[in-house]
Amino acid sequence: MTLKLSGIALAVAFAFATAVQAQTPQTPAKRDTADKPRTEAPSERKAKDMEEERIEQAAKADKAKCDAMKANAKDICMAEAKGKEKVAKAELDAKYAKDKTKAEQKVKETKAEASYEVAKQKCDDQKGEAKDACVKQARVERDKSKGKAEKTADAKRESTPSSGAATGSTAPAKTK
Repeated sequence: MTLKLSGIALAVAFAFATAVQAQTPQTPAKRDTADKPRTEAPSERKAKDMEEERIEQAAKADKAKCDAMKANAKDICMAEAKGKEKVAKAELDAKYAKDKTKAEQKVKETKAEASYEVAKQKCDDQKGEAKDACVKQARVERDKSKGKAEKTADAKRESTPSSGAATGSTAPAKTK
């Protein structure tokens, strides 16, 4: 009987000890060392979020200026405001991107696309063949800018040391 009673008392004591230990908070020294790596990422994220909020506020202000305009002038203004917002967001993403070359290419392509949209809206003021020629010229300029951005990105990728040596590649390096 005493063995049974001792066993029950031990189990109850163990349960209480476990519950008390689970409720005890960590000491500040342990918490600070455990949180150190995490405090840098949230502050960076917080800065990015604040910049993104600023971009959105500027975009709202730009779009509000367009509300007073009429007809195609309003369309042009809205295209400029949207393009400015997209470019700013792409630049922000590039600032925090891991692959800088790819991000810079995306920024250049976004700029080309934004200027194309504005040019297309400006072409709406024209009629007939003049309008068609204007749109075609805008498209050519956009494609040329995108191609240039791609070539620049490819050149940057080729100029950076390849990871072939790190992976144990035995192929000889190309000489020019």
